[in-house]
Amino acid sequence: MKAIAPYVVKFFISFLISVFLAPTLFSQEGGNNTYEALNLVTSARVAALSGNAISIKDNDIDLAWDNPSILNESMENHLVLNYVDYLADINYTSFIYSKSFSNLGSFSAGMKYLHYGTFKEADHTGEIIREFNAQDVVFNLGWGKGVSPILNLGKSNEKKLDSIFFVGGNLKLIYSNYHFDYSSFGIAIDLAGTYHNHKRNTTVAAIIKNAGIQIKPYTSKNREPLPFEIQLGISQKLKHAPFRLMLNAQHLERWDLTYTDPIETQSPLIPVEEDTLMFQKIGAKVSDFGDKLLRHTSFGTEIILSKNFHIRVGYNYQRQKELKISTKRGMSGFSFGLGFKVSKFHFSYGRTAFHLAGGTNHFSIRTSLDNFHATKTNEMPNPIID
Repeated sequence: MKAIAPYVVKFFISFLISVFLAPTLFSQEGGNNTYEALNLVTSARVAALSGNAISIKDNDIDLAWDNPSILNESMENHLVLNYVDYLADINYTSFIYSKSFSNLGSFSAGMKYLHYGTFKEADHTGEIIREFNAQDVVFNLGWGKGVSPILNLGKSNEKKLDSIFFVGGNLKLIYSNYHFDYSSFGIAIDLAGTYHNHKRNTTVAAIIKNAGIQIKPYTSKNREPLPFEIQLGISQKLKHAPFRLMLNAQHLERWDLTYTDPIETQSPLIPVEEDTLMFQKIGAKVSDFGDKLLRHTSFGTEIILSKNFHIRVGYNYQRQKELKISTKRGMSGFSFGLGFKVSKFHFSYGRTAFHLAGGTNHFSIRTSLDNFHATKTNEMPNPIID
């Protein structure tokens, strides 16, 4: 226990340093970063829960894309395949696989492939010269391990595992190619920590995402920043009700996530000074403290009807604020889905409502390869996480 303590302390120190330095080093907002494919949700379960589910700690290997510290031995030999019907006829696929080693921890390997379509290149006269494809590929290597068990002796002095702290990380290699002469290669890492209290069914997780650089930029001497982000999440599985509640905080590296909307000529909170001409001056959008705070939050709920059937609902405040239409709110910002088990396979579906014009559909299928061997099984519950 004493030997492990320094590593836990070092992790928290590194995390706090990143929180304080991030606003200075990584102050870019959405639209100013490269490799946004890193932020596209792969898991149908995560998509249904507002796009953020870092604080769920069970044997779903698909969640390790976003929080590698949840990797554990219950995911041994698990494989997940994902397919996403994205916007504008774009689709992408991914897979992730896990393997555990007793002394080293649990590892995962995965790949995300995005295909943006086939395009035609023409010369100045309009004559078609050739066709080309545009795609992004992300290779992911993850690691996670429990590092500090806390023992509860109880009334009978029997040692029981009450809670545990986990750490983990992802190494991401990104290859992007949008044209024959327009490609890029980069590298990024995630650092994550998770605290799980088995007795109270409470999980708290924190992660530093996408810290990295472009090794080869699209154009020479023009390196762009990656979509760096700090997230925090907490989930609570109710003891006497079939619910798991989640609260997530994203973009903690930057307080103000609002922006100036050039379409709106007047703020609903502070009136803009009227001009003597026919037009009014366009002012910066003013949001109160509550609005700025909620833009960092998203919420999710799992309704656990049985061990083999779950219903999921999520809400993302910032997505709703930025993509809604003032005359008709619609379902922007909301997400929903379900998960169920049939034989040896877990199936999940998630739907995210971005805009009245459309949303995204996510499909996931998960299984344990050990289920196909009569002499091995990986279906026994894990006392740490169940």
